[in-house]
Amino acid sequence: MTTDIDWDDPTDPREGTWQLDHVKLYVGSGGSEGQYWNGTQTLLLTTLGRVSGKPVRTPLIYGEADGSYLVVASKGGDPAHPLWYRNLSEHPTVRIQVGPKVMQGTARTATPEERAAYWPVMVKHWPAYDEYQAKTDREIPIVVIEPVA
Repeated sequence: MTTDIDWDDPTDPREGTWQLDHVKLYVGSGGSEGQYWNGTQTLLLTTLGRVSGKPVRTPLIYGEADGSYLVVASKGGDPAHPLWYRNLSEHPTVRIQVGPKVMQGTARTATPEERAAYWPVMVKHWPAYDEYQAKTDREIPIVVIEPVA
């Protein structure tokens, strides 16, 4: 199903947002700019829309563990999961750009044991994750993205 996807023509964040500006900088520079943002590191995650089946690109803070990339589905502590997380929960095949490197991957929610180990890793990258978790009743998921060769 994901072989006919045009990963090179994703829907980007809406106009007038810092997220769109960030994506444009990242992509426009071939990844030489945009990977480092506000004292942390970011990647571009492209998921397949649950309804549209079309690729959607989102900039996210990331960490690394055991050869995989980690992202946090925080949505700033909102009570609902972010759309990108809902997308990859249904379609786990994703594309990521980390600096100049673009690769396919498979995304999954971290197990409870992995989440316990990875949460402090991600809080080091973005301390506000602890505040986001404190302000919502949902457990904020960590997503593990395993690159596909």
